[in-house]
Formats: sequence, structure tokens, C-alpha cells
Amino acid sequence: MASSTVTPPQPERPPRPNLAFRRLRGRRSPAEFAAAVRRAAREIGERVGCDARYVHRVEAGEIRCPNYAYERVFLHMFPGRTLADLGFAPRSSVRGRRAPTAQDEPAGSESRGGPGPYDTRNPQEPRHPHRTRPPHRTHDNYEESDVLRRAFMTGGGATVAAASLDPLGFAHRAAAAERAVRRAGTGDAGALEEAVRQIRLLDDRHGADGLYQRAAAPLRAAYALLDAGTTRRTTADRLYSGAGELALSVGWLAHDSGRFDDARSHYAEALATARTTGDAALEAHAFCNTAFLARDAGRPREAVRAAQAAQRVARPLGSPRLMSLLALREAGGWAGLADRVACEQSLARARALHERGRSDADPEWMTFYGEAELEGLEAQCWSALGDWTRAARHARRAAELQDPHFTRNIALYTAELADDLARGGRPDEAAAAGMRVLDLLVEVQSSRVQTMLAGTARVLLPHRRTPGVSAFLERHAASPRPARAVPG
Repeated sequence: MASSTVTPPQPERPPRPNLAFRRLRGRRSPAEFAAAVRRAAREIGERVGCDARYVHRVEAGEIRCPNYAYERVFLHMFPGRTLADLGFAPRSSVRGRRAPTAQDEPAGSESRGGPGPYDTRNPQEPRHPHRTRPPHRTHDNYEESDVLRRAFMTGGGATVAAASLDPLGFAHRAAAAERAVRRAGTGDAGALEEAVRQIRLLDDRHGADGLYQRAAAPLRAAYALLDAGTTRRTTADRLYSGAGELALSVGWLAHDSGRFDDARSHYAEALATARTTGDAALEAHAFCNTAFLARDAGRPREAVRAAQAAQRVARPLGSPRLMSLLALREAGGWAGLADRVACEQSLARARALHERGRSDADPEWMTFYGEAELEGLEAQCWSALGDWTRAARHARRAAELQDPHFTRNIALYTAELADDLARGGRPDEAAAAGMRVLDLLVEVQSSRVQTMLAGTARVLLPHRRTPGVSAFLERHAASPRPARAVPG
């Protein structure tokens, strides 16, 4: 476990809350507002990893001026307003920034006909010459560092996503910190947090298979930064929390792509980080992922124990949504043990907690958890219990409710639906759902989804003379096979 040397805190100007931005959020929760920001970004061709944590930081005044991508999105969302109207400080007044000059235009920039080093868009997308370019960075503590944001941007399918993952900029920063005995700063913490957001964003869209190997390098760099130490305890806490969340994100990529041993190692690393620093939220997240992995790996009793441990840790955090998800993790374990009564009790508890609604205490990583995910996880429970009719009903509802942004989850829920229909004796409907999954797999790379679909194809083989089933089986046979098996 990496350690960090923390010296006594230095005097620092306390942030001033951004009340203007808070008023613009209105009655929406931070997670709901973050979703609106992401939608607005897509409208203008930008890609930002906005989540509830980012909204909290803006409102708390920790982000005094947004980076250029966020600036364009905010001005699009609130036409006619300036950054000052949104409660932000002038860019030139923020430490580590200065107004752009002609000397800042880097070689190979738009003025010379090619994309510059700060252009994060897909080279195939139309250029927008009216957009303002960011100036050259001259300070290590540049707020909302773009280092990892650039590393995790993508504008196309999963192949492009994998090719665009270039974490070397971050890794070099960490290596330089060790060589020069430079303390890690707030810019490093911000870059680490942004890396977590971008990994999750890419996984939502494209699945894990093309991302795992590339995402491991930023994790090594994160722990190198912990070894470099920091001068402020608040920064150290952010670095530890960020490193733990990054370990969980990388672990999930391993988990979803069938590398269960790797996933278990990453989850254990995150749990150790959480316990070292007394971070209850990170510990609950680590136990949550561990429970899910245990269920998938065929260890249902361990899944129940891990989910119950997560609930004990999470109860004081005050997030009903988190407790709801953890109850679902427990339900999955009980379903694996064929304990229908205990599973139904956990499912009822999960629904009751979910109905309490969102709160500011909800962790930022839970932006994926809404009614669609609840329905999808309940479908998996009924499937494990062999109740194919109920499983299909919940899986269908999950696919219908899912936000289009979460392409990977739509593929997962539809694959669950296809399998439940096939096992429930409805081959034509199963084949039609399977066709929809194959359409989504053009964009998504997930061994879990591919393995589920392979199981559905085997169940449908006795019905291969049916035209719809035959067409599905032929197309499935011609599609790429998953690299390794992943239990559904």
C-alpha cells in the first residue's frame, strides 16, 4: 500500500461559495444537474465528464473558473450570460492562468491547419474556428487540469476509444514528481479525479474490453503521486480518495471484461486505501464492487457478506440511494443461494430506499444508478431464481428506461431480456432482442454482454428452423467471439 508524507497544512485562502451557480441549479439535485450539463455538451459537440462531485466543487467555490470545455457548455446552457454572471472569477485572475497571447499559439495549432495539443475533439468532427483556444499552461496547480481529460477523450466507437487512451502525460508527471522530489498539488488531485470521470464515461458508452489495459497506467501513476507526498492534508485526502476510486474503476473494467482475479486485486487495493485513511464512502464502494464480483464469480455467500458489510459502513453516510444499491447487491447473493424469501426481502428494501429519492449525500459514482439499473438488477435476481417471466418483464423495463447515454447498459439489459425470453420459451421474441444487442455491439465492447448472448444462442439452437431465430443465429455466428467467458 503506497504511503504519503503529509506536512502541517499551510495557510490557504478559503474558497468562496458560488451562490449564483447554486441558484441556477434550482431544485435539481447535483446528479440531475450534472446530467443536464452532459446533455448540453453533446448538443454542441463537446464531451465533459460532469458529475455530482464536479457540481459540488463549483458550488463550494473550489473551481473558481471552469476549463474551456465547461465554459462553452455553461454559456450554451445559459445564453446571454457571462462567466461572471455564473459566479466565476475572471480567467486571468485565477492562479496559474493568464490571458492568451499570440505567443501562446502552439505549433501545429488551428492557425496552421492542424489540431493543436489542447484540441480534445475527434479529428473527424467539424472544426469550430469560433471556439477560444486555451493558453499554454505555466503552473502545476492549474485548476481542473486537462492532462487526464485529454487522455480519456474519444469521439468514435470503442476502437477509437481504446486508441485515444494515452495516459503517458499523467504517468510522466508522476515520474517527474518522484525524480524531483516535488510534492503533489491540487492540480494533480484534480487530474486524478478527472481520470476517474473519463474512464466511467467511456465505459458507459463503449464497455470495458478496449479500455482495461490502457487504464492501468494512470492507476500506477496515481500511487506514485501518493508516494511523492503533499503539503496539505486536504490535498492528501483528495489524492487517496481519487486513487481508491481509480482502483475501483480499473477493477470494474477488469471485472466486466472477465479478468476476475485482476478485479479482485484492484478492489482489495481500494479497500486497503479506504481503511488506511478512514474513508467510509470509499470503503462502502469497495465492498459494493466486491459483492458484485463475488456474485459473478459464483461465490454467492461471499456476495451476501460483502453487501452486508457495505451496508454497515454506508449507513452513517445518509444516502438512501446507496443503501438501495447495496440491498440489491445482497439480493443478488441470496438469489445465487436460491434463497427466494431472503432475496425478496432485500429487493423490497431496495425499492423502498430507492423511492426516498436522491439526496446531496449520494456518492458521485452512483450517477448510473436509477430506476433502469434497479430494474436490471432485479431482473438478474429473478433469472438466477429461474423465474423467467418476471425476469423478462424487469429486463424489458430496464432497457426502456435507460438513458441513451449508457449504451453499454442498454446492451446488457437487452441481452438479459433475450436470454430470459429464450429460457422462458419465447424464441421469436428472444431472437428479435438478440438482434438489437448485435446492433449495439458495433459500438460496445463487453465480454459480459457477448457471453450472455452466446448463452442465448445455445438455448435457441433447437429453434433454428424458425426464420427469425435462424437469422439471429447466422448473424451471431459471424460476429466476433468474446476473449474470455464472463458469467452473466
